[in-house]
Amino acid sequence: MSAGSPTAQQEATHDLRVCALDDIRPGEPLKVELAGLAPLAVYLVEGEVYVTDDTCTHGKASLGEEGELNGFLITCTWHDGVYDIRTGEPKQMPCTESLRIYPAIVRDGCVYIQTPR
Repeated sequence: MSAGSPTAQQEATHDLRVCALDDIRPGEPLKVELAGLAPLAVYLVEGEVYVTDDTCTHGKASLGEEGELNGFLITCTWHDGVYDIRTGEPKQMPCTESLRIYPAIVRDGCVYIQTPR
C-alpha cells in the first residue's frame, strides 16, 4: 500500500451521524432511529458519549425510551435486567446476552459511530 493510501479498515467503514451532542441530556438515555440500522440508545455520562443497541436482549424493551440510567448502568424497566453501557455486558439477570456497543466519536458538536460501508 502506498503512503497516503487508506488502510483496509478505513475503506471498510465510514462515520455515521447519530445526533447532535446537545440532543443528549446527562444521565438520560436517548433513543435514535437511523435508516438501515437497528434503533440505538445514546448516553452522556461523566462527559463521555456511549452508544448501544436500543433494544434489551431479554425483553425487547427500548432502553432509550424506558431504561433507567444510573452511572454507567442501564436498567431495562420491563424485568430489571442491567447492562454496562461501556461494554454492553449484562450485569443482572434476567439479561444474559450482551448489548452491541458502538464506539462514539464527537466532532463539531455531533455524535458519530463507525459503520460498515
